[in-house]
Amino acid sequence: MSPSLIAFKALVAKDLVLFLRDRRALMVSVLTPIIVAAFFGFLFGGNGGGNTVSRMPVGITDLDGSTLSKAVLGQLTADQSLQIEVMPEAAARERVLGGKLRAAVIIPPGFGAAAPGALLGRGEKPLLRLFYDPSQSIVQPVVAGLVTQHVMQEVTRPFAAAGGMSVPFTLQSVAVASGPKYNGYAHAFAGMSVQFILFMGIDAGVALLLMREQGMWRRLRAAPLSRGVLLGSRAIGTTLIAMLILTVVYAAAELVFGVRIAGSFAGFVLVACAFALLAATTGLMIAAVGRSVAATRGVAVFSVLILVMLGGAWVPAFLFPEWLQRATKIVPTRWAVDGLDAMTWRGLPLHEAFLPVAVLLGWSLLFALIALWRFDWEKD
Repeated sequence: MSPSLIAFKALVAKDLVLFLRDRRALMVSVLTPIIVAAFFGFLFGGNGGGNTVSRMPVGITDLDGSTLSKAVLGQLTADQSLQIEVMPEAAARERVLGGKLRAAVIIPPGFGAAAPGALLGRGEKPLLRLFYDPSQSIVQPVVAGLVTQHVMQEVTRPFAAAGGMSVPFTLQSVAVASGPKYNGYAHAFAGMSVQFILFMGIDAGVALLLMREQGMWRRLRAAPLSRGVLLGSRAIGTTLIAMLILTVVYAAAELVFGVRIAGSFAGFVLVACAFALLAATTGLMIAAVGRSVAATRGVAVFSVLILVMLGGAWVPAFLFPEWLQRATKIVPTRWAVDGLDAMTWRGLPLHEAFLPVAVLLGWSLLFALIALWRFDWEKD
């Protein structure tokens, strides 16, 4: 066995031993993504069992008091998405303003008399007002849609009974997924694993940078060690540590939170390995281009937070505006999160992992080349 290969294996083993020996750091590296992912997963609906999104508090003011308005109020009260509270108009407006209600619906006087005629074009349409909190503007179309649905059901009910007009369709909602059911924890664990393993990659890069500041790089060079051996061993060691963390985190996700690899297990392993290598080469690039530990750490943490945010790790990317969804396709973290999602709750086959893996490996190669190009044994 050549001296370079012996040195390479010794450096990789040293990184693994140091990581496993520091039990406090090991526990933090594993527990932090689990705890944060559990919180985000719970917010996004959990495993589809008892953890559901809370009902939206909505106020109703019925200024009409007709049979129709009372029927609409009954339908809204029975809706599982809403928590209805009947109150005067002034109180409803004040509570929306104070953030106590997501929205409030004001049914005007004469609504019951005017609505059936307006449906047939025989008179003016009554004006229902919807107060909503502008800080939660996504609530407005949801509540407006539910109000429209229940009003139409009640207005058309007499026509349906007489064999005339009725709602012209029945809507069946079908959740499309290859797995048994959607699990909100699956996306949360993908996103938080990406975030905290990238932070681990930063720490590995900063530690390497600190070695340069302390003159250890020059001593290693006297061994002698080439740049390829030093950086390569560091990359492999960090990749193995990242894979260890991912293994423990996803084992906890499966045992405690019911996360399943519903798609290709081989595809999941490929995506995980490619992302682990990306985290390692990110750390190498940081060490190679950084000027000082203090300055580099701050810039690196900021950059990773931006990458994680744009990658859909905090909230799913489909919530982004359309232009931002297209723009973030260039961000490697987006491919990592989407790839892990594809192999877990989406239940997609092996070939769906190939493109995310190729993109992640491409970025890893770029970061590794930058690290080799900018690597300097001496302290600046």
